[in-house]
Amino acid sequence: MSTITSTLPNGEVLRSTAAAATMFSRRSFGPGARNGISEPPALRRHPHIVRFAEVEADLDLLIDRAIAAIADGEPIEDEILGHYVHIASLVRAVSFREGKLLEQAVERLAKANANITVLTQALKLPLVRAALEAVSGNDWSCLDGIKLDCEAPAKGSYTPDLIVVNRARHTAYILDLKRSLASYGDTSRLEELKLKMMASAMVLPDWLYKHHKRMMVDTVEVAIVDGASRPSDHAIGIWALSEIDDLLEIDGVAACMAELRLRFGHRVQQLLEAEARQALGMMAAAVSDAMHASIMTGRPLVSLNGSALSHEEEQAIAARDEDGGHYDLGCFDDRDDEPEPVRIRVGFARRPRRH
Repeated sequence: MSTITSTLPNGEVLRSTAAAATMFSRRSFGPGARNGISEPPALRRHPHIVRFAEVEADLDLLIDRAIAAIADGEPIEDEILGHYVHIASLVRAVSFREGKLLEQAVERLAKANANITVLTQALKLPLVRAALEAVSGNDWSCLDGIKLDCEAPAKGSYTPDLIVVNRARHTAYILDLKRSLASYGDTSRLEELKLKMMASAMVLPDWLYKHHKRMMVDTVEVAIVDGASRPSDHAIGIWALSEIDDLLEIDGVAACMAELRLRFGHRVQQLLEAEARQALGMMAAAVSDAMHASIMTGRPLVSLNGSALSHEEEQAIAARDEDGGHYDLGCFDDRDDEPEPVRIRVGFARRPRRH
């Protein structure tokens, strides 16, 4: 059983190199695909199709649930953020909920292909020690056809976002959906993620057979899907969300996901705007109360940009400091006295002693 190389005419898995030990799926479309040249998207048609109008109600429901979860969050008071802590809490919640929304939407849209099964629950794949050592110490092409026992000694686990099984092709895809890869930059986190995905791919056939009703696959492909659809690089396993039609073999999925993100973004911005207006209203009320208190007590408000004194008071102080239009520079002594030795104590900070 081969767990690495696809023998299907319309797909292949690229091997890793010494510079980047990775194994990721890369679809081939025509003779020029091996050189990075693909046919125009309009020519890449699949036997299945989904239109947004057909799934609009379901996707809108997913958006409603995500927005409700974001709005229901209770922020923790923060002295620095003050009235704006609710806005910061919303932004953090959006980052988490968008990722979940993408997963749920892909699961829903994948139903347009009757040959596809999407696994979303209990996806805790063991990171078998032998698999970790194999992918970190060998070129991937040397490991073709190796399948490892999922119950072998493991070092932790990896939970993918989705496992997509194409039963007609006996192919499984390990997908990790990110709302954006911009935060990863040049850090090592992306390489660590790839290593975990590759090691999981070596045990997935055995794991599926034992834990999912004897489900059998002979090809495993993995991909990190960037929700922001920045330029992809299939050679290192990065797929843009706009290319997801080719992973699911369903036309229209990418268009539906784009509309989903557009509507979700609009709802999020409305939520943030309402929260910002409320925070600004609270701030305006606080300033109004302070001005009222100042009028009642006869004390001027403290200026954050300078002195709280009136112009006349500042002029009077300046006049007292002047002495005939010149400054008193004091007297200078020509003698250069030697400084007396001073004992300096150093050490860790401690409480002052009480006398």
